Amino acid sequence: MTSAIDAHVRLDTHPTHPSAVQAHLTGSQAHIAVTALEADGWSIADPGSLVLARIDHEEPYWANDAAKHLVAEGITVDITPQLRAAIDEEWTWPNYPMPWLTRSEIREVSDQAQRIHDDIHRGQLLIHAHAHDGHTTVAVGTYLDRRGKSVHLHGENHLRQIADTFDSPAQAMLAFERLHAAEMRPGPAPLTDTERDAIAARSMSDVTTATSAPSPAKQETVPVYLADAGNHDALLDTFVDAHGEFEKWSTWSDDTTHAIHESQTLRIERVHGAPDHETAWTVAAYETPVSERMWILTATGATPAPLLQNLLSYLADGDGWDIPDGVPVNEKMVTAATQPLSSAGWKHIVDGRWIRWTSPDDNAGIQFDAFTAQHPSQNQATWTVWAGTSPDHRPTWSITASPQTPSSLIADLSECLAHENGTRQVQQGRELKTTLTSTPSAAPSATVGSPASRPR
Repeated sequence: MTSAIDAHVRLDTHPTHPSAVQAHLTGSQAHIAVTALEADGWSIADPGSLVLARIDHEEPYWANDAAKHLVAEGITVDITPQLRAAIDEEWTWPNYPMPWLTRSEIREVSDQAQRIHDDIHRGQLLIHAHAHDGHTTVAVGTYLDRRGKSVHLHGENHLRQIADTFDSPAQAMLAFERLHAAEMRPGPAPLTDTERDAIAARSMSDVTTATSAPSPAKQETVPVYLADAGNHDALLDTFVDAHGEFEKWSTWSDDTTHAIHESQTLRIERVHGAPDHETAWTVAAYETPVSERMWILTATGATPAPLLQNLLSYLADGDGWDIPDGVPVNEKMVTAATQPLSSAGWKHIVDGRWIRWTSPDDNAGIQFDAFTAQHPSQNQATWTVWAGTSPDHRPTWSITASPQTPSSLIADLSECLAHENGTRQVQQGRELKTTLTSTPSAAPSATVGSPASRPR
């Protein structure tokens, strides 16, 4: 029989990071539990608490797994009802690229991606270079252990995998250059939002025990393309409430909401909880309810609220969205659509098939693809609006539009970009002073058990 260890672990959800888990430790032998949890990937947030923050959002599952091992060692573990609910929750990734995998197999893939992330974060996997292959981030690196294997990586976050292995860094680099020479950049790729969130969560202790509250966030006025995304869901709700000609429908999973015009020829799709760099809005127009799509526009999750408000106002006015131009986009249309940018001093550059207008501060731009514009039936992205250094290298946010998108809509967006302002929060610094008690918290707890079955 395992002898009892004087250590008590209370597992709870993290107060500010949705899927992260906290462990609060007390007892004269709490250091034994700390050692065990650190070995399982938990990070010390302060002397009496640890945080499990992963890039695959599987923290509740692995927290429950850790709890079972601690109990087997004779350590007392309590799981709060909130965390127990998260452990028992059935969920899966929307639009997962490998739908043939079972839920447990998906978790294995995610865990391998987590290990790669951890190896990079801890300096055990040195990334020599990265690139974007047109679909996702790829990279080349070398493990700094005695085996010294070099690898090619493919994907981001929970989908990152080892695509190939090499016996030397030179072989790996030469192969990577052959594949991605044009897009190759030195060093690791910029952290994704998911990676930044996980790293931030690991360094934060429980804000509910802080003796000083954070300073209230201040607002600053900025060009509209630098404004905060705001609450996209509230934006759609307000729009539908104000315009009775649109009716709102939700999918069976509640992950997506559609706002459909009474004519059935304009459809707005809102994907709830979409990451900042992924499509959160899709607008599609049709000549008749049963005809082929005329044009399509998409916007990512971090698109500033004022820009979306401007777009929705245009759609509500019905000023031309239901009338196809009928001819390929020509120079006159492009000039008219971007006139507000030229008048506001945006820089105009022609780069082969691409024509770009960039803001005076180089923080945003509009790009027109002359090649795709000549193929209107393919609904490819002809117009790209973005914030960041480039539309091709992880822009902060982006909007894309197909060839037949009304030029008046593009002109409306151009006018907004050139002259409108928005606001963003300036988060003030804060100092946390955490007080640890010598006895377990009185918060309700639940004993360790097996998780409910999940979809496979």
